[in-house]
Amino acid sequence: MRLRMAAESLSGKVVWITGASSGIGEHIAYQLASVGCKLVLSARRKEELERVKQTCLMTNRGTLSDDDILVLPLDIIKFESHKSAVKQVLDHFKKIDILINNAGRFQQAWWTDIDLEVDRHIFELNVLGPVSLTQAVLPHMIERKAGQIAVMSSLAGITAAPGSRSYCGSKHALHGYYDVLRFELCAHNIDVTIICPGPVKSELLTNAVTGKKEEPLKNHSKIFRKQMSTERCAYLSCLAIANRMYEVWISIPPFVLFTFGMTYLATFSKWMCTTPCIRRFFNLPKRK
Repeated sequence: MRLRMAAESLSGKVVWITGASSGIGEHIAYQLASVGCKLVLSARRKEELERVKQTCLMTNRGTLSDDDILVLPLDIIKFESHKSAVKQVLDHFKKIDILINNAGRFQQAWWTDIDLEVDRHIFELNVLGPVSLTQAVLPHMIERKAGQIAVMSSLAGITAAPGSRSYCGSKHALHGYYDVLRFELCAHNIDVTIICPGPVKSELLTNAVTGKKEEPLKNHSKIFRKQMSTERCAYLSCLAIANRMYEVWISIPPFVLFTFGMTYLATFSKWMCTTPCIRRFFNLPKRK
């Protein structure tokens, strides 16, 4: 598919980014600031958001003023705060052109070692949080008959991700929620873009959980040897948003090829996943 619009076409848009204090969200903010977008930066850590804001202002080189970037601390799983957060954004900018649901958390552990509490936590953070905030923003966009919702999924939301049932399940759920939303919003001139990165060099693994909710992931640097740079992923994500794409896969080989096979050669690929070579690739335990 040929991309007709560059990220510069988003100049002047009001873009709200969750999970903007680090990782992909942080670098999406830099990309959008560089082309003149007005930004709302949300995450839990206000001091980190302020750091990102200052970097955005330096990146923009004078086109944006201090008032063009709103720091709005937000805990995505405090659902009751979402309507008031939307009001604060509208009071400041009078409109919301694009909402980028980027906040989320990774999880790594074998199926039988995971507490159900972890599934509940990851689902609330990765799915219900974005759904709740989207629902709070939609009345404004529907009234204007204009807007775009982007959501950060993963290649793990398309195919199986062994050793991370909570994360994989939550990302699969995002596709169900937001594919339905795309159907329902088409009459209102509101687009939905689902972004699916593969392994990316970011804080996602650093902040991951295991099979216990409060247990941090150790040796996370060994999980993925090949990773796309955060800057590259953010740039391609902004291109997908600018071109109002339905869904985009962003990764390096062999992850995109593997996802393609699992999607379009489903039966063969699912059989391949039980073979020794693929199991060794994912460091899976031997079958007994």
